[in-house]
Amino acid sequence: MYFTAAFNLARDAKPEKKWREIGQKAVQSIAQLVQYSNWNFENKQFLLQAELNYLDGRYVMAELAYESSILSARDHKFIGEEAMAYELFGIYLVENKKIDRGVEQLEMSYKKYTQWGAFRKAMDVRNIIELVKPVMLQCDN
Repeated sequence: MYFTAAFNLARDAKPEKKWREIGQKAVQSIAQLVQYSNWNFENKQFLLQAELNYLDGRYVMAELAYESSILSARDHKFIGEEAMAYELFGIYLVENKKIDRGVEQLEMSYKKYTQWGAFRKAMDVRNIIELVKPVMLQCDN
């Protein structure tokens, strides 16, 4: 879902308001779609809301929304979207110094992408895990 990228860009380029605005419009658009098909769009709405909460520094709300996105995707059998939610939640956790928990989420993402058949994407996540593990080991010492 490319709309989540707008929030990532907004975090990286804070003075650049256009990315935040694109993300906020995506949240509004998905909210309208949820009214027509909760089944198809609920997990996407939660994921976008998680990214917006993260951008705004509302970390508890972000974590709840990431978890809700994962559960909704799982309940509705959207394996690829469940994998993406695990991935973004894992990255969020790592970026916020919750490395052990972040790696757990990334491992789940890897498994889900593999289960879904997205082997190249699974390897991208595996590469992130391999970059993060040395940091995790340093924190344990």
